[in-house]
Amino acid sequence: MLSFVRIRRALLVGLTLSCIAPAIAHANASPANSVDRDGQRDFDFNIGTWKTHVSRLEHPLTGSHSWVEYDGTSLVRTVWSGQANLFELDVTGPAGHIKGVGLRLYSPQTHQWSLNWANTGDGAITGPPAYGSFKDGVGQFADEETLDGKPIRVSNRFFDITPNSSRFEQAFSADGGKTWEVNWKMTFVRVAAQ
Repeated sequence: MLSFVRIRRALLVGLTLSCIAPAIAHANASPANSVDRDGQRDFDFNIGTWKTHVSRLEHPLTGSHSWVEYDGTSLVRTVWSGQANLFELDVTGPAGHIKGVGLRLYSPQTHQWSLNWANTGDGAITGPPAYGSFKDGVGQFADEETLDGKPIRVSNRFFDITPNSSRFEQAFSADGGKTWEVNWKMTFVRVAAQ
């Protein structure tokens, strides 16, 4: 009889804790870290036409320090009332011409953006989307891909955001995120709002 009472008491305590623990955790959650944050307007800073400078590392993750430079424009347009946008890049430099399009999609369920990229070289979306969000004025996005048949991690970051300028960097990691190598940099200076 005593063991039945202990079991029943333990079950009641466990049930009570399982019911109130989520409420306590929610009450202690910081609004800045809340998963309920709506980030649908996070890319509004980027809407418009931009003078764009691109620096590209020629041979990522090889120890190369050879960079090539491109200049041109980019245009970012709102789609689906701000739940998506299109980023069009058109730059030229000594290494050639880069023309591509980025499709950025916002998920109201996860409160994250997915970044998708295609260029005229292959006419298809390349690689998996990068997922992420903005916090404290910085956008962080990540995915996992392969480079020369080897798995890598990819990080994309939007930062130094002002009404008339911003920066973007992409970095690769071949060691699971312990070290990173920046291989693509873009600076944007506003030409016109959309």
